Amino acid sequence: MKGSGVRVDPLREEDLPAALPLFAGYQGFYEATPDDAANLRFFRRFVAPSDDGLLLGAWVGEELVGFACLYWTFSSTHAAEIALMNDLFVAEGHRGQGIGHALIDGAVEAARRRGMHSLEWLTAVDNHRAQRLYDRTEAARAAWYGYEIGPLQ
Repeated sequence: MKGSGVRVDPLREEDLPAALPLFAGYQGFYEATPDDAANLRFFRRFVAPSDDGLLLGAWVGEELVGFACLYWTFSSTHAAEIALMNDLFVAEGHRGQGIGHALIDGAVEAARRRGMHSLEWLTAVDNHRAQRLYDRTEAARAAWYGYEIGPLQ
């Protein structure tokens, strides 16, 4: 996918080392401690072709500046397969340039190609910058609360 100087494509195995700082930046934003070895093991499962999901990258020129990770999952409400965009991150210094929007467009396109019912995602209630981006897409704000128990280990 191309637009406004941003290229969005699935990440390849050889792209993963360049993506490590982006994974760490995303995790740091949510106050998690990045671990490059664990990130390589974890995100490798989403390199195409994968039955688990899809890892998209955004490039400006030759520089990888953002990523989105989709999980192929299910909705019992719709009795259908859906895509969950579990992660979306654009490197500091590249935000506000349409890269996040290009990643969302790429995620929609990938979910549509796979025949998914819908693309869904969550964000932190205090992540107002991301919410401004999401409100500028075709997405509708859902009326659900998220709950979690964990870590369980």
